[in-house]
Amino acid sequence: MTIDLTAVEATRARLRETYLRPAGERPASTARGLHHTALVSSDVERTIAFYQGVLGFPLTELIDNRDYPGSSHFFFDIGNQNLLAFFDFPGLDVGPYAEVLGGLHHVAISVEPARWEALVANLTEAGVAHEVHSGVSVYFRDPDGARIELIADPLGEMYGEHVL
Repeated sequence: MTIDLTAVEATRARLRETYLRPAGERPASTARGLHHTALVSSDVERTIAFYQGVLGFPLTELIDNRDYPGSSHFFFDIGNQNLLAFFDFPGLDVGPYAEVLGGLHHVAISVEPARWEALVANLTEAGVAHEVHSGVSVYFRDPDGARIELIADPLGEMYGEHVL
């Protein structure tokens, strides 16, 4: 399959012209922010050891999942009053993580540049396969296969471009 890159860029240009407004002309968002993103864990303790132990995201709560008896709902602080949450579903075969249309591609979490370097070292020390891009992004998979990115760019920026 070949992709007509000229046509793709023409479509992007049309979409930018039609929908993208300069910062001063955009209406305020109707949202307050991302409360949490919820992923699936096959092993609560292993997930806690990874996210709290390797990545340094403190566990903030571990409660019953009201929607599925016997399931846990637990949360990690990822800064700026944002949470990364997980469910486990004991007895329910949810299958392995998979990228699908309508599914999750990756979760990108902003970290301070000095902390970013230490976290890349933690991943190496823990034997977690990872790939560094552009000197500010590191991609890896969590114990259940979800793709995570740690990015040293400030919130609202990506590779030197303001995206907010």
